[in-house]
Amino acid sequence: MSNKKIIQALSNLFDKQRVVFWYDTRHEFRTDFENLEISGVEKIELANNEFGVKHRVLRDKPTQKFLLYRDGPEPAPLDNWLLDLQLASGNTFRTDQVALWLAELELGQDSYPLLEAHVGFFEASKRREALRQMLETSDTQNALRQKMLAVCVGTEPRLDVMLEVLLGDLAESIETRIKLIERSGLLEFFWECMKRAYGYTSQQPSLRDFVIELFKTCFFADVEPECKASLNSEAHVFIRRWKDSKAHNQRFETLANESATVLQIDEKLAGLDYRTLMDLDYFEIIDQKILSDLVRDVSARIVTAQEVEQWVRQRRQGHWFDRFEDVYMAIEHGAQFIQILGITQLEMSSLEDGVQKYAHTWFRLDQRYRKFIYHAKESGQATLLLDLNNLIENLYTNNYLVRLNDRWQTHVDATSLWDATPVVSQAQFFSCFVRPYLERKNKVCVLISDAFRYEIGEELQGMIRREDKFDAELVPALSSLPSYTQLGMAALLPNQNLELVDDGSGHALVDGQSSVGSANRSKILAAAVPASTVVLAKDVMSMGREESRALIRDHDVVYVYHNLIDKTGDTRDTEERVFAASEETLDELLRVVKKLTNANANNLIITADHGFIYQNRALAESDFLSTEPEGRQIQYIDRRFVLGNGLRPQPSFKTFSSSQLSLVGNLEIQFPKSINRLRLKGSGSRFVHGGATLQEVVIPVISINKKRHSDVGRVDVECVGGGGKTITTGQLAVVFYQTNPVTEKLQARRLRAGLFTLSGESISDSNDLVFDFSSENPRERELHVRFMLSRKADDSNNQQVELRLEEQVEGTSHFTKYKALRYTIRRSFTSEFDF
Repeated sequence: MSNKKIIQALSNLFDKQRVVFWYDTRHEFRTDFENLEISGVEKIELANNEFGVKHRVLRDKPTQKFLLYRDGPEPAPLDNWLLDLQLASGNTFRTDQVALWLAELELGQDSYPLLEAHVGFFEASKRREALRQMLETSDTQNALRQKMLAVCVGTEPRLDVMLEVLLGDLAESIETRIKLIERSGLLEFFWECMKRAYGYTSQQPSLRDFVIELFKTCFFADVEPECKASLNSEAHVFIRRWKDSKAHNQRFETLANESATVLQIDEKLAGLDYRTLMDLDYFEIIDQKILSDLVRDVSARIVTAQEVEQWVRQRRQGHWFDRFEDVYMAIEHGAQFIQILGITQLEMSSLEDGVQKYAHTWFRLDQRYRKFIYHAKESGQATLLLDLNNLIENLYTNNYLVRLNDRWQTHVDATSLWDATPVVSQAQFFSCFVRPYLERKNKVCVLISDAFRYEIGEELQGMIRREDKFDAELVPALSSLPSYTQLGMAALLPNQNLELVDDGSGHALVDGQSSVGSANRSKILAAAVPASTVVLAKDVMSMGREESRALIRDHDVVYVYHNLIDKTGDTRDTEERVFAASEETLDELLRVVKKLTNANANNLIITADHGFIYQNRALAESDFLSTEPEGRQIQYIDRRFVLGNGLRPQPSFKTFSSSQLSLVGNLEIQFPKSINRLRLKGSGSRFVHGGATLQEVVIPVISINKKRHSDVGRVDVECVGGGGKTITTGQLAVVFYQTNPVTEKLQARRLRAGLFTLSGESISDSNDLVFDFSSENPRERELHVRFMLSRKADDSNNQQVELRLEEQVEGTSHFTKYKALRYTIRRSFTSEFDF
């Protein structure tokens, strides 16, 4: 030990006491003592002069600092004439390795035995330095050991934080930290901490044994409350914190799955009703049990759609929900489809009545079917969903699609003019929707998405309305017949006359000019509005800020073309992905809308050239016509229509002249009735359009307006009964109430809830809550939550605590207080006993 270190160590001791004893056990430091000079300190060597030294220290100079040096070991207590002075001073300077560590850490001599017992820890200078950074003058011996544990683990000195890291190591078969704890002589202390904190005891304690006991205790406490728990309530608080930790997510799942196997949870779940498991999420297999039984009950039609919706909302809070989200959503949409179909009357009195009823109600069945098929495919769980999928497919095709369009067909057959006034026809789109903006000297953007059928448009309207400062109005329009791209795109341009070319190409003319391609459409548009242009959606999205602003600034009308649904569905190899393309289209169109409004476009219209029919299951022979179209001249054949001259009337077809479809020219057009298709080689058959079904001909027209002021708010949340109550047990059950239903402009609120002392210390588990109830029934907007109090709550007995609801500040990791309710903890001393 250098002279400099000796001076530093002694100076630290003299900062605390005026008398320091130095026993030079090995006779190594006499010279250092003799040469030592410390300001304000008098040196005395102990050599049979103890009585005189005591008199000088206590009587002659009672305020002087003394260094009392003995060349040799410390005398036995009975032989130590200065023992009382030594004990009173409390400071003995040692020069062995442990003493050096004590000096380095500025710890008192009472910590010498602790350091001596944990030499393995203090041998590393990095660990000593890390410990020194944590030390506080008020640290007890146990606090010191806990901080040593924290250094070994590499965390803050909180047991739950250390335990999360150690369990993460266990999940990855890493033993570095636990071995260091063992080498440091801290393993016994660690298990003592585990006993005090969680009630864990074992003849052979280990992390793996604790994990199994943890999952066992928490699971069985919920499914068999009468069973005696081996761990305390603090264990419940820990597991909730642990499973909700994003940093330890994967490791939790590994140990949960291992524990489920050891505890044979699958056998236990087999005898339980899935309804009793809705609040449990310790094991992945719980979700599997719930989903399996839920598919069975929805398929058997013995649960309501409202029950399914509520259960899915409960499971949404669970740890494993993201892994099974698509399965849950498929089940929910399937249940909704079944329920809506069961109460729907598919009756209509005219073409106009059919369109209005479809736009008001019936479209929901196509929407729920699309959502079911999409999520079922995305889930990858074909076997699990097999029975429900078969039921939905049968109901959709036989009880809805065919039945609806067979009845609709009677009105199509009876009409001599394709018209559903007052429903706007597609050919009137420009004059009815675009020209009014121009007459008011306003600019307008028109987004046309190929095959963007009505029910998808209704979903987009809701998405747009949920955006702040956006309003969107949806009305149906009747597409031109045939309902295919060439004619639909032509009809959406300004026009006086529409015509199908009599050359077998299937092309359409607008006022005698070809409408094929962007260049021709741009010319037609410019003839009516000189300051206009045509652009593709993908090109809009690639524009920079100034370029997009110039697009709006320099033009009164901008037509934006988007094509994903039709492109995907019209290709045989990709038609089965048409519902996935629909989801992508919704996201893309919303981004285009935002891009254009950010470029100062305040008025936008979204519409489609036509809709479509899609059946996910392979078609039956009965879905194809057995008869072939016949006539003097057949020019063009598609799966859903035929163009020609002198077409022979047949019972399986409805025939229109061009004039009956408000087209010029002499072509005749035939349509397979209802949902029947014509067979075409090399062509897909599940995604079709061109015909006259409601799904093909009812198209959306969404008028969007960007406002200047915010118009979006969030629902309010209250606590039923309020605060002011008393907490007498280790749990607190609370009912939260969402005051209003969620709408597009009154949106869901996400909150974090937990119990805290008035000084801000957490004393319970934390719950992430989502209030997104849309029901008009107040009872269906209640959320029941149970909080588990930690051991720290005992320190607040007979004191007030707060139930805090906190809301995350958007775009940050910070939370701000939403509401707080006060309770008084008043727990009996008997609650401290575990039996």
